Amino acid sequence: MRILYVSQYFPPEIGAPAARVYELSREWVLDGHEVTVLTAFPHHPTGVKRPEDKGVMVRRERLEGIDVLRSYVYAAPNRGTVRRMASYASFMCSAIALGQLQLGRPHLVVATSPQLLCAAAGYVLSRSFDVPFVFEVRDLWPESILAVDAMGDNVIVRGLKSLARFLYRRCSRIVTVGEGYSRAIHQLYGIDPEKMTVIHNGIDPALFVPGIRTNEIRREYGWGDRFVLLYLGTHGMAHGLDKVVEAARQLREDPNILFAFVGDGAEKENLLERAAGLPNVQFIDAQPKARVPQFYAACDLGLVTLRNTSLFQEVLPSKIFEYLGMEKPILLAVGGEARRLIETSGAGVYVPPEDVDAMVAAIRKISTEHGMLAEMGKRGRAYVLEHFDRRVLARRYLKLLREICPADSDSTKR
Repeated sequence: MRILYVSQYFPPEIGAPAARVYELSREWVLDGHEVTVLTAFPHHPTGVKRPEDKGVMVRRERLEGIDVLRSYVYAAPNRGTVRRMASYASFMCSAIALGQLQLGRPHLVVATSPQLLCAAAGYVLSRSFDVPFVFEVRDLWPESILAVDAMGDNVIVRGLKSLARFLYRRCSRIVTVGEGYSRAIHQLYGIDPEKMTVIHNGIDPALFVPGIRTNEIRREYGWGDRFVLLYLGTHGMAHGLDKVVEAARQLREDPNILFAFVGDGAEKENLLERAAGLPNVQFIDAQPKARVPQFYAACDLGLVTLRNTSLFQEVLPSKIFEYLGMEKPILLAVGGEARRLIETSGAGVYVPPEDVDAMVAAIRKISTEHGMLAEMGKRGRAYVLEHFDRRVLARRYLKLLREICPADSDSTKR
């Protein structure tokens, strides 16, 4: 089977979308299929392209058997609505144009959202090639934009809602990363649940392997033997990190506790201002993916937080799986499916989203219970290996793709 996978983000960029597309594509190639990833030149989250990519419109690469076609993108940092929308639109246009010019006919097109314009590019290409279109939904747009007050219910948002409805109805299949997304799409847009399939995010077990706590990260950043709570990922408007900083403020007199924020995003400057003068808060720039497991190994407790909105009750943050894969317990401030996962696995502690007092109380209690934390970590790794191994999820996804175009799927197997 020849699969065209459209995603604005791909390694060397880090983050959930890049990891998902790369790891699934790699497994499909190993299974004998031809996979082309149509993506942008790397620039996320800083908005800065590599020197060798500046001024380049298109480049063909190969990564572990994956055919990678990079097309032009207006690089914008992960902040500011107007510039980001311009970036999304530029990739949509270049992906459609270069995809039609540079690519042979696939058997189907998979396009991932957010952002919606990436999915629109996938739809247009599927029509151009006259093949099925699979719409992969990793986040609900434009509902997430409204949930974080990034934009009012204006003409742009109404246009995005119309586009989402169009894509939901015209695609051959919707693939979501959690049950909550499927329920929301059904409730908001009236889409038949039978048209939707859940393929969760997961981990590469070969990458996320438990390591020693007293590693070079602790030495490099001066963590010593302190109890380190780690937030690693996008510092965005959805994540409620201002409440984590407030929790740190209430715990500032405890010299044993340190909050480490690793990454970048639209809210980072605001968070830096809020945390100014706090001795127990440390901000660290975004790290290469190869170093991410070392940060997980060095921490004591992973932080997973979102703002307290009804929409985010349906979200299952991908960083949960990485913490669990590294045998790290989680302090979770997300409800819904995420809460059920943590409570079912016994791999962490839940507190209500944006409840600073509950967060502080939980941290004070568990920061001294090292034996309990170790047990939570072991339970979490066992659970994630059983249910969220990316290799198993890739085979499940591939089975679905074969069902969508069964006549073609066997003819190209090597």
